[in-house]
Amino acid sequence: MAGVSDAELRNMTQDERARALGMMTEQLTGKSLYVEFDPEAEERLAYPWAPDVDFNKRTEIDCDGKTTTEVNARIRELMAEGYGTIVLQNPRGKHSLGVGILSRLNLIIEGSTGYFAAGLIDGPNVHIRGRVGWSCGENMMAGTIVVDKNAGSTFGAAIRGGDLVCRGSVGSRTGIDMKGGTIIVGGDTGALSGFMMQRGRLVVCGNAGKNLGDSMYDGMIFVGGQIKSLGVDAVEAELTELDRKWLTRKLTQYGLMPEKGVDHFTKIVAGKQLWNYDNLEPTEKKLIL
Repeated sequence: MAGVSDAELRNMTQDERARALGMMTEQLTGKSLYVEFDPEAEERLAYPWAPDVDFNKRTEIDCDGKTTTEVNARIRELMAEGYGTIVLQNPRGKHSLGVGILSRLNLIIEGSTGYFAAGLIDGPNVHIRGRVGWSCGENMMAGTIVVDKNAGSTFGAAIRGGDLVCRGSVGSRTGIDMKGGTIIVGGDTGALSGFMMQRGRLVVCGNAGKNLGDSMYDGMIFVGGQIKSLGVDAVEAELTELDRKWLTRKLTQYGLMPEKGVDHFTKIVAGKQLWNYDNLEPTEKKLIL
């Protein structure tokens, strides 16, 4: 930047550097904003085009002989007819079941699913009475997903909201790039869980693999068992009374409250040493990028 040397920039605080680079005075003009909800409405709890469903109106879909596309299309047809509780029979480990549901719905899957189950959802309550493959609940925005058995890797990748619960154990990279919401694991989690976590809470009732919370930016991780190792910039923090109350409420809600309570949980947060990215030398930045 003209008038300011690299050496001067390195010696500035983050606020001073932002002002010197003109970031504090930039005018964001010419932008457009698409308004999804009516700002005059008293309640904005659903998309305006979402079907009006009745949870007491129940039906089933037999997945045998149907492709994933056909099953997901049938779910939407039934929702348009007002069905609020839909049961999928014989899922047979199909991938991408129940994805992209952006409204209220009780979806019950009687069996195990493959990759990307119930991803990109915003509102439904999903109960999977079996196992799930990789990336269950990916980019979930709202609602609940409860998995009765074990889950594969990248459980809850990039989740933004809602509650994602696995009563069993999960694979590696649980909550990778997590941006909000809550992930609860009743058993153990694998390596690099909470990797690049940005916000939200990850609760592991059992043990955690190595490099827990590696490069996490913000958020909280709670582990009830042993931690093999912490990742870069992940540090232990004090378990507060507010944390204890929150853990008690959440774990009780999903029937995962330990008999000995929650006092034994270890809390992990970001050390925030990676926040000063602009302080790195050009050669260090090149290595990271």
